Amino acid sequence: MPDKKYRILTEASGSLTVGYLIGNIQAGGHECVASDIDEKCVGRVLADDFVLMPSASDPDLWQYIDNVLTEMSIDIVIPSLDETLQAWAQRKHYYAQRGTAVIVSDPDAIAICQDKWRTFQFFTEHGIPSPETSLMQEYPVVKPRVGRGGVGVQVTQQKVDMNGMISQELLSGTEYTIDVFCSAESQPEYIVPRRRITVRDGKSTAGVVEKHSGIEEWVRMICKRLHFIGPVNMQCFVLPDGSIKFVEINPRIAGGMALGFAATENWINLIVHNIINGESIAPKPVKDGLQMRRYYAEVFVSSD
Repeated sequence: MPDKKYRILTEASGSLTVGYLIGNIQAGGHECVASDIDEKCVGRVLADDFVLMPSASDPDLWQYIDNVLTEMSIDIVIPSLDETLQAWAQRKHYYAQRGTAVIVSDPDAIAICQDKWRTFQFFTEHGIPSPETSLMQEYPVVKPRVGRGGVGVQVTQQKVDMNGMISQELLSGTEYTIDVFCSAESQPEYIVPRRRITVRDGKSTAGVVEKHSGIEEWVRMICKRLHFIGPVNMQCFVLPDGSIKFVEINPRIAGGMALGFAATENWINLIVHNIINGESIAPKPVKDGLQMRRYYAEVFVSSD
């Protein structure tokens, strides 16, 4: 008996990294319903179906989404947009009762991870090494408390309006992004550290998987205290003396996770088999040393 074919909704389908997610949904034998605020986005061409979304600030957004989930027969939602992540988390039990599974952690975990000051407090409370951080301009790195990628981040000695901002010590060393897949029971089944070789606009365009037992140990400790479900993305630095400092946690699927998938298995299948169908996970060996290089690709659409 073949597995059920699910209709899976994705967000922000105009990003330069959306192709890997749509491709893995389809490779798993499922239908991808892409969504975006731009009706001409590339996801519309790559996916099996498409829905035009209002902006995240639209007051009617969630009534619109309610209708979309029903009218488009959506079985699974994989949120990836920071602006809507908390709202998805708050509504996931409601949608589950309606027959739509939203792959997102609980609201408390989302709230801690999305506010960088609360993330720092969480790290400090649980003894997890992280850069010195302040609500005042004490350190050279200044960034928004709530933000994504490198937007609004600056290294400066000039006076900055610190409303809604934090400052952090400037770290040196090697930057790692860690792709984590947490089961329905919030167990980290895969931990894939990848060294970021090249980054453009906050997205990894080249990287290599590198096993690091110290990073893996800290990730397990973080996951023990914050109960995640599904894909999670963390960032840390390995300092010149070998010590580790964690910078942030993104409790969602991320653009660079294509390498995490390739080094293990299709995480869409893990979502379906484990989180949706309750099957156990038998993790495969992580392909240490696997490298990723990214390039632009074209999609041509007839005007007819």
